[in-house]
Amino acid sequence: MAEARNMKEYHGEIQEALDDAFLRKTLDKFAVEYKANRERIFTGIDVNGLIHEVAEIKDNAAQHMMELYEQFKTEAEKRGVHVHLAATAEEANRIIAKIAKDNDCKNIIKSKSMTAEEIHLNDALEKEGCKVVESDLGEWIIQLRHEGPSHMVMPAIHLSRYQVADLFTEVTKVEQDREDIQKLVKVARRELRGEYVQADMGISGANFAVAEAGVVGTVTNEGNLRLVTTLPRVHVILAGLEKLIPTVAEALHCIQVLPRNATAQAITSYVTWIAGANECATGPDGRKEMHIVFLDNGRTKIVKDPAFKEILRCVRCGACANVCPVYRLIGGHKMGYVYIGAVGLALTYLYHGADKARSLVQNCIGCDSCKNVCSAGIDLPRITREIRSRLIKDEGNSKAGSVMSMVMKDRERFHSLLKFIKFSQKPLTVKGGRFIRHLPAVLMGGSDQSFRQLPALAPKSFRQLFNSVVKNPANPKYRVALFSGCAQDFVYPEHLVAAVQVLNRHGVAVDFPLQQTCCGLPLEMMGQRETSLQVASQNVNTFEAGKYDAIITLCASCYGHLKNGYPELLSGSDDAYRAGMFASKIINFSSFVFNVLGLKEEDFIKSGDKVTYHAPCHMRNNGIKDEPRELLRMAADYRPAKEEDTCCGFGGTYSVKFPELSAEIGKAKVKNSVESGADIVVTDCPGCVMQIRGVATASDAPIRVEHMAELLARTMK
Repeated sequence: MAEARNMKEYHGEIQEALDDAFLRKTLDKFAVEYKANRERIFTGIDVNGLIHEVAEIKDNAAQHMMELYEQFKTEAEKRGVHVHLAATAEEANRIIAKIAKDNDCKNIIKSKSMTAEEIHLNDALEKEGCKVVESDLGEWIIQLRHEGPSHMVMPAIHLSRYQVADLFTEVTKVEQDREDIQKLVKVARRELRGEYVQADMGISGANFAVAEAGVVGTVTNEGNLRLVTTLPRVHVILAGLEKLIPTVAEALHCIQVLPRNATAQAITSYVTWIAGANECATGPDGRKEMHIVFLDNGRTKIVKDPAFKEILRCVRCGACANVCPVYRLIGGHKMGYVYIGAVGLALTYLYHGADKARSLVQNCIGCDSCKNVCSAGIDLPRITREIRSRLIKDEGNSKAGSVMSMVMKDRERFHSLLKFIKFSQKPLTVKGGRFIRHLPAVLMGGSDQSFRQLPALAPKSFRQLFNSVVKNPANPKYRVALFSGCAQDFVYPEHLVAAVQVLNRHGVAVDFPLQQTCCGLPLEMMGQRETSLQVASQNVNTFEAGKYDAIITLCASCYGHLKNGYPELLSGSDDAYRAGMFASKIINFSSFVFNVLGLKEEDFIKSGDKVTYHAPCHMRNNGIKDEPRELLRMAADYRPAKEEDTCCGFGGTYSVKFPELSAEIGKAKVKNSVESGADIVVTDCPGCVMQIRGVATASDAPIRVEHMAELLARTMK
C-alpha cells in the first residue's frame, strides 16, 4: 500500500519500484500477454454492446440500491440467513467480531475479498483474539509477508517463485524447491488443509447478491472458496451494497464479461451460488449459522453524486491495471492504497479519504486505456480529473496551478507570454534553434527533464503563417476549420502548414479562426476546472460550427477532449448546444483524409522511406486504428513496431510531475521503434512528437519523428 504523505515521499516509493528488475520484467510480460489474450477471448463478441449492457444493469441496480437490499434481506431470511447493514467500515468490523464472539469462533478461514481489505477486517478480528488465515494462494502468500494485494485478481503478481519458495521454507522450516511451481502450490495446499478443518468461521466475499432470490454468486479459479463456505459451522459473507443486482439473469449477463476481462477466460473454474444456510452437523439445529453483512461506507452517498456514481459499476476485474502504462512500471503497491490501478485512485479518495489519495491521484497519465477496457464502461480518467478538481476546491490551489490558470484564462495574455518566450529563448537554444539547451528547474517544478530534449518555440506561429500558406480552391468540395492547439500553433506550425497543403491540394477550403486558444486539457489534468470551463466556452463560441463541414485537429489529445470532454463539461450551461454542435464536427486529420477525402495509393508518389507508427492514446482509445496505418502503407514502406499501441509517456503535465516514469515509457517507445528497422516514426499528435523526438534526440537514437501530415504532404502527387 502506498503510504506517502507527500509527493517527495511518493517519488521515493516510485523509484523503489523502478529499481525492482523482477517486477519490471514480470509486469512487462503480463501486459503484453494480457492484451493478446483479451483480444482472442473476445473474438466474435460485440464487446462494446456487452459493456454497455453491463453498465445499464449496474446503473439501474445502484439507483435502487436500498430497495434491492430490502428485497434481498426478505428473501435471504426466508432461507435462514441473518442479514446486516453496516454504515461504516468500523461498524462492519464490529458486527463480524460480535458474530465470532457470540458463536465462540476463534479460528477463522477467509477467501479473497477486496471488501474485507477495504475495511481492514483481518486486523480488527486479530485485535479481538481471533486467528485469521487467508485461503486464496496469492492472499495467503501476501498475508505471510504482511503485505496488501498488488492486483485485485492476482494479489501476489509482484513476487517471483524464488521469493515464494524462500517464504515457504521459512514458514514450514523445510527447504523448498525454488524452481518447481507445482510443488510450491502443493505446499500451500498441505498447509491450508488443516486450517479449513480447524476453522470455526468462514468469511467470503461476493461478486453478486441477487435480490429476487436472496442468493449470493461468486466466480473463482481456486477451490478454496467452496471449502471456506461449506466446512466451518459459521459462514459470514461480506459484500458492498453495489454488489446487489435484481435478477440471476442479469448476474449471468455480467459473468459474460467479468472473467474475460479479468483473466481472459470464457468462464472461471468455479461459479458458485449460495442460497441460504445449508445442513451442518456441528451447527445449531444441524444447520450452518449464516450471516451476510452489506457494507455502505459511503456507497449510498456516491450513488447520489453525478460525478462519481458510475464508479459503483466496477466489477473488480482489475483490467484497468492490466492496461495501465503506469501500473506496468511500478505495480499495485505504489499505485493504490487498498484498491489499485485506475479504479484504485478513485476508490482510495472515496473510501479512505483525501489524505490517502492526494499523491496517488496525481499518478494518472490520462491515456484513457482504462476507460477503453473497463468491463462496465466507467470513465475513470474523467473521475480522476474530477477528484483533482475537488481537492483544489477543498484545499486551495498550488502556485503552479494558480499561475497556469491565471495565464490561460486570458487568450491574449497567454499568447503574449508565448511571444515573449519566443524572443527571449534564443540564448538557450541549440541545434539550429530547434531545441532548448536547458530550462531552470524552477520552471519545471524541480523536475529533471534530462531524459529528453525539449523543443524551442517556432520563429513564427501558425497563426502568423496561415494567410501566406493557404490557397483555397474556388469551388471547394468541403469547407473546414483547423483547430491547432497550443503545440502546433507555436511549436510545430510545420504540421499545420503540411495539413493545409494536403487539404488544399484535394479540393478543401481551410479556415483558421484566430480567437481559438488551448483546448484546456492541460488545465483539466491539473484540476483547474473553473479555467477549463472558461477555455472550453471560448473555443465553442469562436467556431461557428454550422458553417463548416468539419473541424479538423492534428492533435490526438485535443481531439479526445474536444470530441468527448466539451459536451460533458458544458452540459447544463448556456453553451451546451454549441458544445454539442462543435463536438459533432470534430474529426482528426488522418480520419478526414482517409475516410472523407478517400485518398488512394495512386494519390501518392510512394517514397522509399522506411516508417513505423506510434498510435496516440486518444486516437486508438477512440477507435481510430486502421486509417493511419493504411495511409502509411500508401505513402511509404511501413514497418510495424512492437507495441505501437502503447503510450509514449508524454501525458502533457504528467511528464513534468513524474519524469522518472515518463522517461521509462518514452525510452521503451524509442527502442521498439528503432528495432522495427524504420528510419522515421510517424504519429498523429504533437505531444507524442515532442516526447519521442525529445527522447530520441537526447539519446542519439538513429530515428526521425514526423507528423502524419508532413509525410503525406511530401509524398502526395
